[in-house]
Amino acid sequence: MATTSLPTTIKAVLQPDPKSNHLILTTTPLPKLSDPQDYLIQVKAVCPCLDELTWEVKFPQLFTSSRERVPCTECAGVVVDGPADGPFKPGDEVFYRNDAWHTGTLREYSVVGTPYLALKPKTLSWTDAAATPLSALTAWQGLFEHGTLDKAAVHGDAAARKKNAKIRVLITGASGAVGGWAVQLATAAGAGAIVGVGSPSKASDMRQLGATELVDYTTQSVDKWAAENPAAREVDLILDCVGGPSMGNCWGAIKNGGTFLSVVGQPGASKPEGETKTLAKGEWFLVQPRGSDLAEIAQLVDAGKCKPLVDSVLPFEKFAEAFAKVESRKTNGKVVISVSN
Repeated sequence: MATTSLPTTIKAVLQPDPKSNHLILTTTPLPKLSDPQDYLIQVKAVCPCLDELTWEVKFPQLFTSSRERVPCTECAGVVVDGPADGPFKPGDEVFYRNDAWHTGTLREYSVVGTPYLALKPKTLSWTDAAATPLSALTAWQGLFEHGTLDKAAVHGDAAARKKNAKIRVLITGASGAVGGWAVQLATAAGAGAIVGVGSPSKASDMRQLGATELVDYTTQSVDKWAAENPAAREVDLILDCVGGPSMGNCWGAIKNGGTFLSVVGQPGASKPEGETKTLAKGEWFLVQPRGSDLAEIAQLVDAGKCKPLVDSVLPFEKFAEAFAKVESRKTNGKVVISVSN
């Protein structure tokens, strides 16, 4: 199915030792397709993820020693080869998030399975598309799969919008990469109220994304904010994107019988002593790479209802600087590495 001559070797970034965050730029053979559902992608742009260079040490059971240790799980690029009877064809512009234990995408060509792929939103640049998969999937699955919002509402289902209009949602880190997507998706789904927790410097950003109420965590904790008027301020659904003391404070805002989700840790482990509320669901969930979800997200992006948050874009050769920026935890959105034009 390949339509162009391909190189035999490519530039790739490797992590030689999983116990060290040191990365090197080297040359490796062009990856081969070993599964009938695999596609070969010419990589345009990728995104590093916070702490990803430590994952193999933290979760050794997920990784095999035989794989090439190439970082970055999310990518935007062009299909160059794959199954003749598959849903994608050479020249298709795609984006995806791969499983963490697969060889990553910080190289000129990468391999991905059919279930992970979706057509890139037509309205997004390569760098914006690369900044989308992980954050958008996390927010999407948190709100609609693990949470209580009905995703049919984002496609105009009137009954779903009526249902969602009764749900109050609170999102911590609401101006960040995942939290920003969650605010936008909750807005698109017609949530009755969207409480954004963030710093005052991001207040206008959170409002613009769709937050209807704001909590300035620098001057007031969530529990104290909720305690001022519990009947009006308690929420049905919490999506915590921060963890730490902030997650414990959120117990003061959840309704008895509510749903409390986190992408950082178990909500139950942060329950304050003496707190008597019970939850319908309290869960730490991990995002699942899923092309079908990305296809729905792409529709919303192209409809102008959502967009990624991008902090900065760096060229391929500045990959180490890109990882350092991510690990600084001081970025305003995603850091993108441009691999090719």
